[in-house]
Amino acid sequence: MTGIEETRSPSAIARETFRVLFDERDLSDPYRFWTDTTVDHFLAAGQSVRGAQALTAWFRELLDAIPDFRMQIENIVDDGDRQAVVQWRASGTFTGGPFLGIDPTGKHVELQGVDVFRFDADGKVDTNTVYYDGADFARQIGMLPPRDSALDRGVLKAFNTATRARQRLTASRSKG
Repeated sequence: MTGIEETRSPSAIARETFRVLFDERDLSDPYRFWTDTTVDHFLAAGQSVRGAQALTAWFRELLDAIPDFRMQIENIVDDGDRQAVVQWRASGTFTGGPFLGIDPTGKHVELQGVDVFRFDADGKVDTNTVYYDGADFARQIGMLPPRDSALDRGVLKAFNTATRARQRLTASRSKG
């Protein structure tokens, strides 16, 4: 291993991070897992959050918004050096405060996702890229219509109609 001590594999560090953040909900020491240069990329939310203090605030907002939030690790693999990939399942009810500017809806959510961690030589998170289906989250909280519902089909039809109209307009402008 390079830098990270033998007893703390990337998988072990990732497990500990999930346990402390989501089981114990202990955000008392922002520098336990993060540094001021750590970056988490929350792709579905369209946000990158940099630094231990900002990450602590982001996770506080999440846990405040979904007070019964639970994260279960389904699988972890690592490269034996500095990277770990964690497949997870999360659930909870959006009954607390706002999250990402969205007021609580009282809806229960269940998501599957993946975190791709890269740790520094000291075993702290250098970068983490978080993948989950943001549209599924939006559907579950009622921000988007249920998949395959009449409203969903109507939105898709309207979108496709507008797309074809824009394409016809662009084509007619390029001919003239």
